[in-house]
Amino acid sequence: MRRHLSLSLALVTTALVTATTAAATAVPGVSSAATPDTVRWGPCPKDIAAPRLECSTLQVPLDYRHPDGRTIDIAISRLPSEKPSQRRGVLLTDPGGPGGAGLNYPAVLAASGLPKKVLDSYDVIGFDPRGVGRSAPVTCDLTSEQQERGNFPPYAHTDADVAREAGNARTIAEQCATSRTAWMLPHTTTANTARDMDRIRAALGAPKISYLGHSYGTYLGAVYTTMFPKRSDRMVLDSNLGRGGYDVTAMRRFAGGLEDRFPDFAAFAAAHPKYGLGTTPEQVTAKFFDLAKRLDEKPVQDMDGTLFRGFTFDRLYSDALMPQIAEVWQALDTDRPLPDIPPLPNMENLMAARFYVICGDSRWPGTVREYQRNAAIDRVTHPMLGGSTGSIGPCAFWPDKKVEPPVRIGDRGPSNVLLMQNERDPGTPLSGAEDLRRTLGRRAVMVTADQGGHGVYPFGRNTCANDAATEFLTSGKRPARDLACAAEPST
Repeated sequence: MRRHLSLSLALVTTALVTATTAAATAVPGVSSAATPDTVRWGPCPKDIAAPRLECSTLQVPLDYRHPDGRTIDIAISRLPSEKPSQRRGVLLTDPGGPGGAGLNYPAVLAASGLPKKVLDSYDVIGFDPRGVGRSAPVTCDLTSEQQERGNFPPYAHTDADVAREAGNARTIAEQCATSRTAWMLPHTTTANTARDMDRIRAALGAPKISYLGHSYGTYLGAVYTTMFPKRSDRMVLDSNLGRGGYDVTAMRRFAGGLEDRFPDFAAFAAAHPKYGLGTTPEQVTAKFFDLAKRLDEKPVQDMDGTLFRGFTFDRLYSDALMPQIAEVWQALDTDRPLPDIPPLPNMENLMAARFYVICGDSRWPGTVREYQRNAAIDRVTHPMLGGSTGSIGPCAFWPDKKVEPPVRIGDRGPSNVLLMQNERDPGTPLSGAEDLRRTLGRRAVMVTADQGGHGVYPFGRNTCANDAATEFLTSGKRPARDLACAAEPST
């Protein structure tokens, strides 16, 4: 059962980097002056069943400081506009992660309601970022047990819990550093993925690219438009990380994100007394802490307190999953068999790629004591999840092989960024979006939607927010100032 409840937080869609604006652009090999490859589109792999989606590969430098050295292949895809006369350019997309494959994402967006006006205006481009899927996939040789642990450390109730988890974190870091793909460690970064994006742009013959990125894809988009401001067209960043990407601050923000979002579930469960979780939001909240405590003391059906907290967090990404949360809670509370939950696919590459990026992008605290302090603070300020997200992970023991500083996002560049954000997003909380909005300054306008969950456009039901994004992508017009969209009735 534990395998069925593994966390998919790496799809957090989740985060990262920073780099010196001028310095990053000045790195030898960053320029796209080199002759681009000719893209030859053909059928996609058989496991990607998406009508009209075409696929190809593009060769890019492993190390952009040495553009004529070793290369890797990046898998790319295209959902072409069905109205070439209305086509205005290319729209690159990224689903987040880091570690999330994006080859089929154009088809996912189309099936999820990306408006026909947008699909007609662009060739929608997807790609597996370096290290992911079919683009030189990396590994940490993670065992099944390590994959089942998910992306949150065990909930730390004491300093001793953090010290105990340090051994597991060090083991994973060492596995990544000695794996058969360890040669990619210094080069699997958000900055290099942004450079790969610019190679895709050049190979497609596009003077500029528009962009739609979700979750960690917001950080990737912010890094791209910082490094290549003159090659950025209409940039839509949806469900935003802060200026530092998926760093230690973002990890700790998850705890606040859960508490921002949890009242939506508490109201749902209280309104559905058939689950027996309480008839008021306060009673449902008390049930969370009761179940977490009981499972910390005695796991049930392979679910311990950490998995319970992570499962709840993970499923709060979508309103549609609230009944599933309630059913699992009910089963745990009444000692009934847990409902059957479809297993997740193999997580090894997804988790490994996430470690490569987040640990390589920024510098994480390097002493156990710092994580003990973080966990102690976060247990008090955000008791639902803070003992996990404040604790220690593999990045604390990552090999110091960084070849450049992180990208420093700022307000220099054209005013062509639209931030989309739910007010109650567990994975990328509003506090991170507000930080990125301040950092981008005059470059950005932010649209917030009074709703919960992870992902606004085109997945959400808020017409005000969706219309703002569609208008920007199709006409270039943004709201004159930051826009707050009121909640809309549930259907």
